Amino acid sequence: MPDGRTQARAVRLDAYGDREVLNVVDVPVPRPAAGEVLVEVRAAGINPGEAAIRTGALHERFPTTFPSGQGSDLAGVVTALGDGVTDFAVGDEVLGYSWKRSSHATHAVVPVTQLTHKPEALSWAVAGSLYVAASTAWAAVEAIGPVEGRTVAVSAAAGGVGVISVQLLAVRGARVLGIASPANSAWLRAHGATPVPYGDRLAEDLAAAAPGGIDAFIDLFGPEYVRLAVDLGIAPERIETVISFEEAAKFGTRSAGSAEGSSREVLAEMAGLVASGRIEVPIAATFPLERVRDAFAALEQRHTRGKIVLIPGHAQPPFDR
Repeated sequence: MPDGRTQARAVRLDAYGDREVLNVVDVPVPRPAAGEVLVEVRAAGINPGEAAIRTGALHERFPTTFPSGQGSDLAGVVTALGDGVTDFAVGDEVLGYSWKRSSHATHAVVPVTQLTHKPEALSWAVAGSLYVAASTAWAAVEAIGPVEGRTVAVSAAAGGVGVISVQLLAVRGARVLGIASPANSAWLRAHGATPVPYGDRLAEDLAAAAPGGIDAFIDLFGPEYVRLAVDLGIAPERIETVISFEEAAKFGTRSAGSAEGSSREVLAEMAGLVASGRIEVPIAATFPLERVRDAFAALEQRHTRGKIVLIPGHAQPPFDR
């Protein structure tokens, strides 16, 4: 390889299960085929969907063949080119995504159609955690087509997708009700949303916060929020969920996700919004690759604001920051 490396480190799992099935092992450095580049990974975000895939909860929708890698989000430096690649050069800083469950590693091969140049203003941690959250937020917002001045409620508004969704809605002129814990109220207010704490009085609190009615609802947490949106009288076509697929089928709501937002054009647009300061992506914590189990333990508490990111040890200091 151009940097002399023949061995990489990568997350592998041999069966469905809890975090204990995650192991970091030596693997050969992959070689890019035509239309691909090899990326030395500097940062790779982790996501709730990856935890659900690992446990087998999404087997019917996203089956796994073992042994399996893990991870979609990534940012890094191009270290080798496959035949026919003209979009990038060795040494370019890039961000993007893998559909081969391979980004939780020191090196990953990625098609050039799934990469864009990293803006200098983006930190590695932000760039490496952008794809899933940003593409999902973009798709969710597109699905409900926010109308300027109308009110949109968002559940899990302080999570990885939520923090981007509420800001993107605000950028597009919507009035945003962010459902989250009281600990996140100040952050939500500072980023264009009216905080509404979840709890037994949520329906009443939402109604009080929007006396003119709620035009649309984005669910980023679970089926109870789809049912709540229906009970609030919101039209099914104005309800979007990225997680509650059975409820979406039952009530006829929308269920767009990262697949609908997966393009280098969307990624470049979202990276530009973040680089310009119009959208902030909070980084809750970073972990070295070897502590992938600890990273998912933090994620699965479902109380972090923003993103949790793996930083491969050879590229960045192996400590939380």
